[in-house]
Amino acid sequence: MKITVWNENRHEKTNSVVAENYPEGIHGAIAAFLKEEGHDLTTATLDELDHGLTDKVLEETDVLVWWGHKAHDEVKDEIAEKVKARVWNGMGLVVLHSGHFSKPFTKLMGTGCDLKWREADEKERLWVVDPTHPITEGLSEYIELEKEEMYGEHFDIPTPDELIFISWFEGGEVFRSGPRLNEARGRFFISVPGMRRIQPITIKKFNK
Repeated sequence: MKITVWNENRHEKTNSVVAENYPEGIHGAIAAFLKEEGHDLTTATLDELDHGLTDKVLEETDVLVWWGHKAHDEVKDEIAEKVKARVWNGMGLVVLHSGHFSKPFTKLMGTGCDLKWREADEKERLWVVDPTHPITEGLSEYIELEKEEMYGEHFDIPTPDELIFISWFEGGEVFRSGPRLNEARGRFFISVPGMRRIQPITIKKFNK
């Protein structure tokens, strides 16, 4: 697949811990393990011309991976509209973590995409609720993250066509952390876990 990894690339410039952990940027870390899987990789960031998402890049992209966290408002509306249109025309979209508030995602959903949140260093357990799905191939019945922040319901998105992961947190909350939506609104998947860790398993098999 031809995969483009987009990252706002802000924390890497302002936070020394993030810069140390991701010397090539979060986009570089994601691109590296996808390249190991044999995919054709391109990266793009917010400060590039057209945010790195020119018409040519979008047209040649099979799957766009989107990481955003603190600079959603800096994304130009016209670029977000181009991403939305390209998803409607067949491009896959994988939205990571706080990308649920990104302009392309909210435009595609037609909702505010809000959810419950609190800062926490507590255990998260992602239960595999569809073990027959290609995304979960090779996984056991759950994935456990020892320290994670909490995302909880209600998650304001349309009812997913498929639900692949449900998260449980030590505080008692649950969250639809791996919904996938298909045909009518495009073809995309959101993986919310990952403030402290990147979860490659949710990306590798997206296009199967």
